[in-house]
Amino acid sequence: MFLRPALKQADCRRQWPQNQNLDPAAENEFDRFLLSPNLNERLSHLSVTGMKTSIFWPDGLKSLLLLLCGLFAVVSPVFAAPKKILVVTVTKGFRHSSIPTAEKVLGELAQKSGVFTVEYVRNDEEMAQKMTTASLKNYDGVVFANTTGDLPLPDKDAFIDWIKSGKAFIGTHSASDTFHGYPPYIEMLGGEFQSHHAQAEVDCLSQDPKHPACRHLGPVFHVKDEIYLLKNFDRTKVHPLLMLDKHPNEKTPGDFPIAWAKQFGTGRVFYTSLGHREDVWDSDTPESFKRENPKSVSEAYEQHLLGGIKWALGLNGEAKQ
Repeated sequence: MFLRPALKQADCRRQWPQNQNLDPAAENEFDRFLLSPNLNERLSHLSVTGMKTSIFWPDGLKSLLLLLCGLFAVVSPVFAAPKKILVVTVTKGFRHSSIPTAEKVLGELAQKSGVFTVEYVRNDEEMAQKMTTASLKNYDGVVFANTTGDLPLPDKDAFIDWIKSGKAFIGTHSASDTFHGYPPYIEMLGGEFQSHHAQAEVDCLSQDPKHPACRHLGPVFHVKDEIYLLKNFDRTKVHPLLMLDKHPNEKTPGDFPIAWAKQFGTGRVFYTSLGHREDVWDSDTPESFKRENPKSVSEAYEQHLLGGIKWALGLNGEAKQ
């Protein structure tokens, strides 16, 4: 920074470039100047007059300041308040024994990542309290963790509109076995449970190795679980993440979706049909459970979930749906 002094007036008045876009409600002309949308203009034309003293910004310094401003814009989200998520485990049909494990794992992912917090909705009373139209405004997203049946939402249409307005929906396993008689939910989710056969070992094929929910899995994710056969699924309306190229039990060729992401209005939806077994969810499942998946599978599934949650919350740079 170079100074060009002159010994005339002593009032040190500041003069700023004229800008019709400045906020007239700012307290003074300096405040109005700082509100200019053109940072380069502010750096280029900043001058202090009165004593005939002007400040000039060399190109190198100006570039450095612009770079620092850009870095601040990138780094500042790291210090943003964590997103708030509701974890819903209410069931009105089959209740999975893995639900307590799911609640535990989602809480641990929230704590370890530091980018979101969780509150639980475990019964009808908590749903009536925490999922009203007014209460939903306090949250950034929701996880339907192995829910089933027709849940007693205070206002189903308002819930769907809330997601569409820019919120996150994450569904695991039997989230697709929920609200069978409510088409807007099925449309939002992107698919619906139809049936399943015996649990099976399958090779899930990654459809997008760069997506946060898949990038750690490699081309093939081998897992033993209860594999859903789905209906009302349209591949052209979602962004596929994992699929099988053969029936999980009969091994006949076909297209069998396992996980996907999609845009819903300005909201984001992530669904994975995996998550029936405790040893899919949790790498710390006790041996008494008769673990059949190695811990590496649980660790990979947890990263699959975390990547999907962060993507749905808009915490990753990827824009693909």
